[in-house]
Amino acid sequence: MSVITKKIRLVGSKGSKEVETIFDSGATYSCIAPELAEELEILTSLPEPMIFGTAEKGGTLKSEKAARLNFYLDGYRFSDEFMVIDNLSESAIIGAATLQKWRLKLDFEHDEVIIDPRVTKLRLLDISGKQLQERLASLVKPDLPTNSPA
Repeated sequence: MSVITKKIRLVGSKGSKEVETIFDSGATYSCIAPELAEELEILTSLPEPMIFGTAEKGGTLKSEKAARLNFYLDGYRFSDEFMVIDNLSESAIIGAATLQKWRLKLDFEHDEVIIDPRVTKLRLLDISGKQLQERLASLVKPDLPTNSPA
């Protein structure tokens, strides 16, 4: 497990900021420091706290909130949920879940993050005519019988 440091632009509903960010294949989730998260986005409470192990023997970190943010790297836009963690060693960390989601690869030999531009394109499916009717029919619940006397 190694890390690569890159400057990215984080964007939330409250603003944006360029920050040095760690791309860490050993971190399960993407994480962000509370001060930065609150500056950029309205935080949401997690359904239950998440406890993360650290490299320090027996060490743990807890997250009770998250922020959904976009981030820009080399002109490409990505988005994901960032766990808000007190006493985080960096401003932000891009973890394995985000790396996998966007098929980002870490090239440790050249200290680069490799981006597949095909993955960054948003796509809509062309549903028309019969396909649309079938799709809509699958979403409609059939009428349920009532218990009232006839």
